[in-house]
Parts: sequence; structure tokens; C-alpha cells
Amino acid sequence: MRSKKKRGEVLDRGVENKLMASPFKQFYAIVLLLVAMFPFMVQAADIHILPEPCSVVDLQKEVSLTRNLKVYIDKKSSLDKDYVTQVLTEEGFDIRVVTSEKAADLVFQMDGKVVPEQDGYHLMVYSPERKKQIYAVGNSKNGLLYALQTFRQLIVSYGAQKKIPSCEITDYPAFMWRSYMLDESRHFHGKEVVKKLLDEMVRLKMNVFHWHLVDDPGWRLEIKKYPLLTEIGSKGNFTMMCDGITPLDSASLSLTDRWYYTQDEIREIVAYADARGISIMPEIEIPGHVTASLYAYPWLGASSKQHGKTVAGDLYDVTDPKMEQFFYDVLDEVVALFPSKIVHIGGDEANYVHWQNSPAINTFMQENNIPTYTDLQMWANNRVSKYLSSKNVRMMGWNEITGENIRNDAHIQKSESETLAPGTVVQFWDGEVSLINKAIDKGYDVVNSNRIYTYLDYDYGAIPLEKAYSLMPVPEGIADKDKEKILGVGCQMWGEFIPTTARLYYQTFPRIAAYAEVGWVAPERKGSYLFFRERLKAFETIWEKLGYLNDQKDKY
Repeated sequence: MRSKKKRGEVLDRGVENKLMASPFKQFYAIVLLLVAMFPFMVQAADIHILPEPCSVVDLQKEVSLTRNLKVYIDKKSSLDKDYVTQVLTEEGFDIRVVTSEKAADLVFQMDGKVVPEQDGYHLMVYSPERKKQIYAVGNSKNGLLYALQTFRQLIVSYGAQKKIPSCEITDYPAFMWRSYMLDESRHFHGKEVVKKLLDEMVRLKMNVFHWHLVDDPGWRLEIKKYPLLTEIGSKGNFTMMCDGITPLDSASLSLTDRWYYTQDEIREIVAYADARGISIMPEIEIPGHVTASLYAYPWLGASSKQHGKTVAGDLYDVTDPKMEQFFYDVLDEVVALFPSKIVHIGGDEANYVHWQNSPAINTFMQENNIPTYTDLQMWANNRVSKYLSSKNVRMMGWNEITGENIRNDAHIQKSESETLAPGTVVQFWDGEVSLINKAIDKGYDVVNSNRIYTYLDYDYGAIPLEKAYSLMPVPEGIADKDKEKILGVGCQMWGEFIPTTARLYYQTFPRIAAYAEVGWVAPERKGSYLFFRERLKAFETIWEKLGYLNDQKDKY
């Protein structure tokens, strides 16, 4: 949910009193005076941070940093000291974490009243005459992580001689959902690549990793109760599928590569993400995009069951209690692995011909007064939602799950009898803005992932960097009263034509930075594209060194 307090707003009197009672009262008095002088956002011309902060006050002095840096981390913060040490070590410091705030050069302090907005922080880089040079105050672990990333940018941009500008920065995100999706069903990349992506996400203050782990080409997640999902279902990818090579063929070829994650690896990656303030949301598809699982268990599919073998593009037979129990069993293991409290069920592009051709499914629909196949999908989705709700988990899906015919396909009827379960999050990827309004009118939260702006598999001719930056999280046509229902934005790295890690980086960088910025900065404060490009330069240098930015520099 978007923060309600306007960016650049002066701290209220209660916060002022709290600050004046703190050990830093003289400094805060100066800060409050400065903020009062600049009631709107002040961006110092020569201090470039990405995403752009709410407020930057350049104190017109310089701070010299020593190589040896003593760091204090408030125990209430749950900030991962190993990650803090790693980041600062990478920037050239010798780090010692100390238990005394007074002994520290860099202090991470929890205080929910200094910046009350969710995940907000206040970073103070003091002038040289002060004993304590750097304070990061946040109202959450993520707030402190974001302060760390901002401090890191100051070092990268200005700290070649370990000198950075004395400044005071107040910041918080405008939107609480800033996601990057990786499709590993179509081509598998592995945990080291995922970790590198997570490192860049936190550098950009993104907070949701949307993990597309299952689809038609391959199943990438170990499920203990159904071992064939990975023993067979993982042995394929999009390139092989296009060449007519199925997971069954691959199994007979005795391929040695393992194209799935064990549950221990999932736990490792979840912990790695958590240390970086990133929640991982798994996507487990129903009823379509499920062919990989049907190679393992053909009886799950409506057409596959009838033919006694896997039918590509089939749908789950959602009327079969055995299939339903299978899906709940899978969800049990998924929910235990991912603590994010939200599971994406896909729900897009279901080819209803597989249900139309099933006498058993049509009989079920008649007996249960389900008038359309869209209603049958919503009926099944709502049962999944109820099951997830019993585990305190929300359901999310692509915007077909609302029951609307989003592309006006002649062969699809919109729902007539079913209503999507309350509490569902709708991820808008295709169709008119009116569909967002309809979802909001029915009470659903929405994540804006409009494919025209956010699909990273599209080449730079279709979505150049400037177009990515032009994404409006709240599209035109959304009433002011409904803007709070837009949770944020998501960008998607679909994997059909991303067979290599090099191609993955080529498509992702630098456009991911544009999505990070539009998800962080309030729309009314968003700066020019040229200013964004100026602030992007430091990231371009970093990504060139890491090997993420190469030939695409001539494309975007």
C-alpha cells in the first residue's frame, strides 16, 4: 500500500519533540530548521542517488572516512551484520562490528518515529568537526537496509579518496510493491545467478522477487510428496520444447545437468533474500501452463487423462478431487518453504478447449450450476484461495483470474456466476485500464505490470530505457480515491528466448533501474528522464565491471 504522508513534508511536532530529547538534539535542531526552510523536496544538485530520495540537504562540507570503520547495529533492527559487513567491505573498508554505539563511526539505529512512513530512513552524514560522523535511523530492517544502500552510493559516487559530502537524507518508498520476476521454467539459470540478481535488487531498493518456477517447459521446485515432478518434469526447457524434445525424451537421454532447486537450496536462497530485505513470492500455476507436471503425472490433466498420455498445453482437471488434493499437497510444501505469505497461482491463458472436450467436466458443471468455463476456473481459484487463507497466505494471479475476457477473445465468455475471492491481489499484465478500475471497484489490490512497459524479454526497440522509465504505476484513468489500491509495479523477465545468463543480463540491465525508480518515487515528484540517466551513470559503471552491461549500451 502506498504511504499516505506526502513526500517532503516537514516532520510533525511530536517527532520534533522526540528528536530534541535524543542524544543528537543539537544536530536535529539544525536539521529541522533546514527542513522547515525547504518544505518541499530538496535535491542537492551534485548528490545523485537512485532511486531519487524524498529529501536531500547538502551541508556544503566534506567528510573524510578512514579505512577502518567501526559499525554499531541496533539489536532491535534484525539487520544482518554479515550482509552489512559484506557491503562495506566491498566498498573498501575494514569493518569491525562493535556493541557500543559511542564507539562506532557508523550507527544503525531503530526509531519508528523519526520517519514514520513504512520502510523509511533518515541518513545523516555529519560534518568533520563532529565526533560521530554517520547515523542511519530507520523504522524497520528494510529502512536501515535502504539507508545502507544510499550510503553505499555516496561512497561509490564520491568516495574515491574516501571523502563524501556531508548531507542529510530523508527517504521512503511511495509504493510497497517493487518486484522483479524471473522465469526459470523456460530456461534454468541456477542459484548463483539468482543471488546476483538479488544483490542488484537490494542495491536498487526493490523488495519482491517473483519466482516463476513452474510452467509448460519445466518444473523447477522439489516437492517431496511427488518426486516425479523433478525426476521427469524438470528435464526440459523452452528450446527443447520447440525442438520437439519432451522431458520424457530427456530422461531417456540420461542428461547429467540438474535443472531444479532442492528444498535446501530454496531455503538458502530465501535466507539470502531476507538478509537483503527481499521477499520471495513463488508462482505455482493453475489451471494452465502445467505441461511439465503432466509429463510426471498425466492423470492431472483433463485431456491427458482421457488420452492416457501427456497432451501439451492441457489444463488441470480442477473437478477431480485427486487433482485438487495434489495441488493442496504441493501448496503445503511451498508455503512451508516461502515465508512471504503470498503465493501466485498464475491463472493466465487457459485454453478451455481441454475442458470443453471432457464429458466428465461438462457434467460436473451442469450438476453444480457453473455456466461458463471462466466460472469453472474462478470456482477452482476460489477453492485454492480458501485453502491458502487457512494458512494465512494471500492468493495472487494474472488479471484473467478476475473473470474478465481481457483480450476480447471470441471463444472466451466472461464469468457469469462466480466472484473472485476477496483479498486476492490482481497482477495487471494485459488489457485496458478499465480492467484495473473494475478490479479496484470489486475491492482487489492491484500490481501494475503492463506488458507494454514492463516485459524485459521485449527487445530495446520495443521497450527502450526511456519507455521503461515512462511507466506510470497509477495509470491515467484511475480515480484519486482508488490510487491507494495500486500496490506498486512489477517487471517481468520471461524466459522463452533467454537461454543464457549473458542474455538474461543483457535484457535486465539497465532497464531494471527504471522500474526501481518508478516504484520508489511518488508520481508527482518523478524527475526527468535526463536526470535519471545522469544518476544511472554510477550504476552503469558498476554493472560494466560485473559483466552485466556490455553490448546493450548501444541499444537503449
